[in-house]
Amino acid sequence: MANLGTSLSDFVTSLLKLTRFGNLVIIGLAQYFTAGFLVGRHTLNDPLLFLLSCSTILIAAGGYVINDYYDVKIDYINKPDRVVVGKKIPRRHAILFHVILSGLGILIGLYISWETKLLRIVAVNVMSVFLLWFYSNNLKRLPFVGNLTVAFLTGLSILIVDGLYRTGSALIVIYSSFAFFMTLVREIIKDMEDLKGDNTFGCKTLPIIWGIRKTKFFIYGILAVFAFIVVVLNYFYKPLPFSYFVIFLFLPLLWMLYRLIRADMKKDFSVLSTFCKLIMLLGILSMGLL
Repeated sequence: MANLGTSLSDFVTSLLKLTRFGNLVIIGLAQYFTAGFLVGRHTLNDPLLFLLSCSTILIAAGGYVINDYYDVKIDYINKPDRVVVGKKIPRRHAILFHVILSGLGILIGLYISWETKLLRIVAVNVMSVFLLWFYSNNLKRLPFVGNLTVAFLTGLSILIVDGLYRTGSALIVIYSSFAFFMTLVREIIKDMEDLKGDNTFGCKTLPIIWGIRKTKFFIYGILAVFAFIVVVLNYFYKPLPFSYFVIFLFLPLLWMLYRLIRADMKKDFSVLSTFCKLIMLLGILSMGLL
C-alpha cells in the first residue's frame, strides 16, 4: 500500500508539473478577475464563466503536454531536471492526456456555444487546440512565428471573456494587449535562455539567427511599442490615473529593461522570464484597483 501511495503521489506530482499547474492557476485568475472587475461582480456566480475558464485551462494544459512531448530531446539539454515525458510519464500516456484534455476543452466550449448561441466560443477553442499542436510540432522552431502564436493565444484567453459577455469593454482590450505583449517578450527571452538546446536540434529562433545582441534590441523595440499602445488606448478609450501605469507598468518594465541590458548568461534570462510572469500577475491583480 505504501508503494502504491508513493507511486500515485509521484504520478500526480509529475502530471501537475507537466501541465504547469501554476500557469493554469494564473490563467483561471486572469479570466475571473477580467469578468469580476472589468465586466461586473454578478458574473462571478455565472456557471458559464466557470465552464469557460475550465475549457481554457484544459486546452492550455493539453498544450503544455504536447509541447513537452515534442520537446523531450531539447529539454534534456535545456532543462534536464524538468523533463517528465519519458521519465515519469510514458510518451504514449502523454499523447493520451493531450487528447483527453484538449477534447474536454472543446466539448465544454461546444456546450457553452449551444447555451449562448455564440459559435465564437467553440471556434476559439478548436482554433486554440490546433494552434497549440501546430506550435509544438512546427512553429516554435521558426523565428518569431512561434513567439507570436503563444502571445496571441494568451491575449485571446483574456479577450474571450468579452466574447462571452459582449460588453465591448476597452479595458478588456487594454489588458488583452498587455497579456499579448508581455507574453511575446517572455517567449523571446525564453528562446535566449534555451539557445543551446534549440541550436543543437536545428531550431531557427531569433537568438539563433540574429544573435543575443540583436534580439535584445528587438525586445527593446517591442517594449517601447507596448508602452505606447497601452497609454494611447487608455487615453482615447478609458482614462486611468498616470500613477497607476507608473506603479504597475513602467517601473517594473524599467527594472526588467535594466536586467535585460546586463543579461548574458542562461540564469540571467531565466530570472527575466520569471519576472515577466510576475509582471503579468501584477497586471491581473491590478484589475482589483479599478
